[in-house]
Amino acid sequence: MSCDAIAFSALLWLASTGPAAAAPSAVPAVSAPLSVAGEPLFADIVKRAGGLKAQVETYRKTLAADPAAPAAPLKGFDGFGTQIGELSVLDMKGHVTLKERGAVDDLKCILRGISQDLPDKLSAIGAAKTVKDQDLALRDMDYLLNDNIEVITAPPQPAA
Repeated sequence: MSCDAIAFSALLWLASTGPAAAAPSAVPAVSAPLSVAGEPLFADIVKRAGGLKAQVETYRKTLAADPAAPAAPLKGFDGFGTQIGELSVLDMKGHVTLKERGAVDDLKCILRGISQDLPDKLSAIGAAKTVKDQDLALRDMDYLLNDNIEVITAPPQPAA
């Protein structure tokens, strides 16, 4: 092999590994979607979920100490149920809003799932027969409401 061929090969190799090699790749850059946390609909969801989460925490603190004891009615549970229903509707509205915008991130799907899960978690609380069951159902609701807050307020990520 001639010296010219080796020099040319070295030049190509250096060019492909140097800083100038940061040429555009075939993979398009993916940017994170814009945050919706400041929009009125989504801010309302966060506010309502936060208030309901606080109410769940209060319910859990008022449960009887004996886990085998029969579940007692929760004070204001009917109003709590109405508010959960309203939050579920808002979550679905958030899903539809993002879908209409053509959003490709996970938030729209997560909001739909939360909207569908809220009534189920509410039913589980109402159906609890023991304090232990009631506490578990309330804890599940607490986690779901926390997720509802965090998925909206977390920094947006690009679609996977």
